[in-house]
Amino acid sequence: MHIIDYAIFFVYMLLMLGVGLYFFKKNETAEDFYVSGRSMNAWHIGLSVVATDVGGGFSIGLGGLGFTMGLSGSWMLFTGVLGAWLSAVFLIPTISRLGHKHKFFTFPQVFSHFYNGKVAFLAGIISAIGYIGFTSSQVLAGAKLASATIKGLDIQTALIVMGVIAVAYTSIGGLKAVIYTDTIQWLVLIFGLVFIGIPVAYHAVGGYGAIKNALSAEYLSLTNVSVYQIINWSVTIIPIWFVGMTLYQRIYASKGEKEAKKAWLIAGVFEWPIMAFMGVILGMLAKVAANQGMFAGITDAASMDSEMGLPVLLATILPVGLMGLMLSSYFSAILSTADSCLMAASGNIVTDIVSKFAKNKLTHKRELQLSQIVTLLVGIFAIFLASQMQNVLELMLYSYAFMVSGLFIPVLGALFWKKSHSIAAFWSMLLGGGTTILLILTQNKLPFGIQLSENLDANIYGISLSLILFITISMYHHKKQLKNEFQVN
Repeated sequence: MHIIDYAIFFVYMLLMLGVGLYFFKKNETAEDFYVSGRSMNAWHIGLSVVATDVGGGFSIGLGGLGFTMGLSGSWMLFTGVLGAWLSAVFLIPTISRLGHKHKFFTFPQVFSHFYNGKVAFLAGIISAIGYIGFTSSQVLAGAKLASATIKGLDIQTALIVMGVIAVAYTSIGGLKAVIYTDTIQWLVLIFGLVFIGIPVAYHAVGGYGAIKNALSAEYLSLTNVSVYQIINWSVTIIPIWFVGMTLYQRIYASKGEKEAKKAWLIAGVFEWPIMAFMGVILGMLAKVAANQGMFAGITDAASMDSEMGLPVLLATILPVGLMGLMLSSYFSAILSTADSCLMAASGNIVTDIVSKFAKNKLTHKRELQLSQIVTLLVGIFAIFLASQMQNVLELMLYSYAFMVSGLFIPVLGALFWKKSHSIAAFWSMLLGGGTTILLILTQNKLPFGIQLSENLDANIYGISLSLILFITISMYHHKKQLKNEFQVN
């Protein structure tokens, strides 16, 4: 990159850190730090939601899908829109009311309300583990982008640089800093994609005619996706809208139910089709460039990581100045998700885990300090975890799957089934999430040589087991309770 590009990028990063420092002075309590004082409007919340949901992992991951399968990769985000609509209709009315009434900070506190403290504690552990993994995936996405576009920068050094920036302004500024920087970052990303990335890449590869000549027909089709893939995306992504700690924090941070619903509508429109098609189109253009030999001397196009196609394309085609702006755009997407996931993991650890062992209630100042320290430590660990992984989308979806398979069924039970029981919630969470992780690690293989279908995501089996356990155990205790009541009468 040219010195001008470095200057643009450096100024942008200083701006993000400046926002964090500004709100560092504004935060007085943990409520300010974790839920922005419950005073945010719909546009800030909505842009923050879409920036978080379609951040670095999905930006780089969507580019990878466009590189390998074309326009059909956009269906992944369509499942997210369905999840947003369902949660706006069925989840927000209840959660917004409870959150403001009981001053909730986290998602597991809902479980404490409907079940008991043990269930909430386990939910906090599961959510924290999932969001630490998700934070790592975003840092890894940033490192891939940086190492591909900045000459001489290796991926491990890039991990440290990206991680330090994201962790610094998040740990000092809290959720309000996260939401305001998300708004800035999303606007920067949209500007970069619409006015820089897509037009310049389209011109560089030679226009529509060159695209048709370089790609097979299925790349330009919306049906180049299997039913199994749609099912896997749906089961993994739709439920996250019911169990995502980042989303619960934003419901609590909204002024009320009406503002939260409006925010979800804003997020859904921006997510699909706008961001979905932008991401896969850039990935397709990277594939065209690779087929045309534009990456010769830079990387082996035949064996390159599909997620590296987009960063390499940008580094190849963008002129001085525009490279710095575009790089800032993609780092915006990455940071906007990394900071939110870091806040979620920190909130789970402080509110749902550490506070359970505190003998005395902390003062507001001590609680705020503890929150900032834990956020910093979680960020450092996430950077280390990212250094051990290679695939952004894989790490991100694994984190999703672990949370969804453990938490989704107990949430539905709490909201919609009066016979739900706390013991059922506990074991369905533990064994549902555990089953998914086990199947991921063993590639859907069970003891005694049993091989489950490789076409279906391990998450499907985890949710199914969670559902069976939840219904069975709840019904058992419901019947036992009726029997005891009958004997007493």
